[in-house]
Amino acid sequence: MFARAIAVLCASALGLLSCGTIAADAFAKTGVVMAVGAENEYANVISQIGGPYVSVAAIESNPNTDPHTFEASASVASEIAGADLVVRNGLGYDPWAQKIMAAAPNPKRKVIDVQHLLGLPDSTPNPHLWYEPSTMPAVAKAVATDLSDLEPAHRGYFEARARAFDKSLDPWLEAIASFKARYGGTPVAVTEPVGDDLLRAAGCDIRTPWSLQAAIMNGTDPSPQDVTTEESLLKDHRVKVFVYNQQVTDPLTASFEALAKHTGIPIVGVYETMPTGYDYQSWMLAEVRALTKAVAEHASTTRL
Repeated sequence: MFARAIAVLCASALGLLSCGTIAADAFAKTGVVMAVGAENEYANVISQIGGPYVSVAAIESNPNTDPHTFEASASVASEIAGADLVVRNGLGYDPWAQKIMAAAPNPKRKVIDVQHLLGLPDSTPNPHLWYEPSTMPAVAKAVATDLSDLEPAHRGYFEARARAFDKSLDPWLEAIASFKARYGGTPVAVTEPVGDDLLRAAGCDIRTPWSLQAAIMNGTDPSPQDVTTEESLLKDHRVKVFVYNQQVTDPLTASFEALAKHTGIPIVGVYETMPTGYDYQSWMLAEVRALTKAVAEHASTTRL
């Protein structure tokens, strides 16, 4: 799934450059920074930092679709080509964004590649960077810096919003610490590594073989041995929670989910795209609360 070919339906480079000119003219007239978050969780953070001084477009924003099969349309290409600021994940997760920007170069465009921001090598196996607690504070700081360069008159506002963003993460970080203190070492099974960074931060013991997680993520067939191991984790109650990616499903992952239900293993649903009705902070806090509920009350939260 992660390595699926992504069809990029872009307009011509000339057309893209025209769109960029239009957006630049709009910026000059309105004084509002045109920004794009390749994934809606990044767009949400841009919006929180920029407030009324940014107009933000979120490209991948449907929590009911597989983000690995995303197809960039001409309208998406137009938004990215004309943006003053783009935040993308990197690690091969959103290569379409880089292709569009390469087709419509703009030396004044600010680009935050989260992979590079965090200093991660291309070999980093898990691209779901937003579940790592240290990621978004770094993104918020970088966004504040770039917005300040674009709109220096509002630097103080952007810096204050970044500080407020960091503070707003406290309930989530406290929930992680509380879970780790009470339930550290909890064995869990997963389908993919979507929430692995959060699970590790909470002190969970991820029992699912990495090779199975990677195979499901990349849309390849896991080995029969790995499938048997995963089934045994659930059948033999060797895990206390089953963490299920709600956005990327197939008959194999559905069979694991059905087995978890049959054996009474509580299920926690995770997402690659921020669900409707949440901001980044409330989404992450909801995931930890669902994990806590699974362990403390033996209750499932399949969908947020």
